Amino acid sequence: MRRTTLACLAAAALAGLALLPPAARAGDSCEDKPLELQSVVKGMDLALRTSRALDESGAQIAFIARAGQDLSKYGLRYSHMALVWRDQERSRWLVVHELNDCGSATSGLFNEGLGNFFLDDMFLYEAQLVIPGRDAQARLARVLSTSTPRRLHHSGYNMLSYAYSTRYQNSNQWVLESYAAASAEPGQVETRTEAQAWLKQAGFRPITVEIPAMTRLGARMFRANVAFDDHPYERRMAGLIDTVTVDSVVRFIKAQDKEARTITIR
Repeated sequence: MRRTTLACLAAAALAGLALLPPAARAGDSCEDKPLELQSVVKGMDLALRTSRALDESGAQIAFIARAGQDLSKYGLRYSHMALVWRDQERSRWLVVHELNDCGSATSGLFNEGLGNFFLDDMFLYEAQLVIPGRDAQARLARVLSTSTPRRLHHSGYNMLSYAYSTRYQNSNQWVLESYAAASAEPGQVETRTEAQAWLKQAGFRPITVEIPAMTRLGARMFRANVAFDDHPYERRMAGLIDTVTVDSVVRFIKAQDKEARTITIR
């Protein structure tokens, strides 16, 4: 598929997405405080370097991850993943992703500039790109040209949603389920249930995060965007939370697509 075709397909599907409201965030500290000038400069510099890396990659659609909060105690580096696509007409890169309305249990899909993606209060000014093979990019473009990504979005947000439940959804889960729709035979994945069935058959394995009972209790009582009632009872009581993380998505994409490659921007 030609580059212009890929860009037009994505543009047609994403043009109607809402503009990013200031309070919508995912994978960052979500604190209500103004950004310092230094943070803005660092974020825009990272966006510029990421844009250059995308240009040099030759991709038209890719996956992008940021480190919005410190997850090192769980052995994780990146907190939030999105799809990034090239708007050929305006010669710029745009990011489409699910964002949580801070402090609430809801989310929406948004299409924003690459600069905005890094304007949150980042933990690390670092990004990771996953560049799919050409065939995978073409399939992603076809899916983005349909209403499937909207159908796969669920507004009930849970930062630690169970990988194989449709009760909630986190931002990385929307990316993963959209990838499932693109990877499956056309028309096979149109709902979240179908996406998760395909992922299970394809061998996706979530990353298990160990969270003690008191930590779970505190999170559930004081954070509306964290829940545990979608997780299997026995594993939940053992503090084993199987959720969709950036690491698990990257690992799965690279297992499915042997042409996929990663680029780290520091």
